[in-house]
Amino acid sequence: MTGHAAPDAAPHAAPEPMVRFKNVQKSYDGETLVVKDLNVDIASGEFLTMLGPSGSGKTTSLMMLAGFEPATHGEIILNGQSINDVPPHKRGIGMVFQNYALFPHMTVSENLAFPLQVRKMSKADTEAKVKRALEMVELPEFGSRRPAQLSGGQQQRVAVARALVFEPELVLMDEPLGALDKQLREQMQYEIKHIHESLGVTVVYVTHDQSEALTMSDRIAVFNDGVIQQLSSPDTLYEKPDNSFVAQFIGENNRLNGTITESRGQTCSVKLDNGEQVVADHVVAGGEGTRTTLSIRPERIELDPPAGSQVVTIDGKIEELIYLGDHIRVRMSVAGTDEFVVKVRNHTGRKSLEAGQQATVGWDPADCRALDALAD
Repeated sequence: MTGHAAPDAAPHAAPEPMVRFKNVQKSYDGETLVVKDLNVDIASGEFLTMLGPSGSGKTTSLMMLAGFEPATHGEIILNGQSINDVPPHKRGIGMVFQNYALFPHMTVSENLAFPLQVRKMSKADTEAKVKRALEMVELPEFGSRRPAQLSGGQQQRVAVARALVFEPELVLMDEPLGALDKQLREQMQYEIKHIHESLGVTVVYVTHDQSEALTMSDRIAVFNDGVIQQLSSPDTLYEKPDNSFVAQFIGENNRLNGTITESRGQTCSVKLDNGEQVVADHVVAGGEGTRTTLSIRPERIELDPPAGSQVVTIDGKIEELIYLGDHIRVRMSVAGTDEFVVKVRNHTGRKSLEAGQQATVGWDPADCRALDALAD
């Protein structure tokens, strides 16, 4: 047909991702895959965290994106261009390491100026950018000091400033807060998040600390055994884990093993191994006779719920009480396990609890997810 203009592109076509891993694999010995068929898109301006235990493939994936490790198979694309054959220093990516990797013989200002000098930037522009970077991490008076004269937190800020000083679109961070104490670590989490938000830079962050990932990320990719188990926002990951690994790895979790006795679309009936019958959200594929592990978060459970409420209830016994200020952690014996945990909010009028006391636990069936079966 002639005489007609080509139709316009779809008005709401999704923008091209900044980073794309396309069927990426990595093997160090030619046999064992450390990363298996990685497919993930990272949007411009996103804060994406790769989270998982040691050996899960998260750091290897980051190092392939940085260019320090070649992909065995597949393609890594940055801003629409394959970067498989582009050396690290030509990728224009900022990098922050756990050990800071600052030059000890240089001052803070010299450390920050180094990536600009490598890029042949003028002296005036270099000085202006170094000044701005120091102000951004709230260290404007520290330019003349050497790294050894700084605290761990100050060194970490300098490392972040050096990664950002040449204004890259993409910054990679590999366990950058691992060497800091708990209080400083939490403070730096918020600072890095605020810098990300104010600059609009894309951040790919690697950690094995799930609370850190939940605090900082727009999305989290949970790795295990070289595969992304789930890629979701922090709240979805916590509230609606796709499988038992994610449920166990993210936050505290109660698990009860049983067998599905009836499937009713979104819900299913489960006979627990001690004979109790409960209703759950049907997540695992499989009908009657399928083994399943139920996942229930401790804060979603009520002790001694009022009679007639629309909850699943099981009788149990209180084994241990731990006072944690804002809540009481109650460890119970329920349905054949002695490790069933309930978090009871500490508030005026809360009834007294004692070890050895009988108590009923109850929860909304929607808060109990029937996932793939875990071994006892």
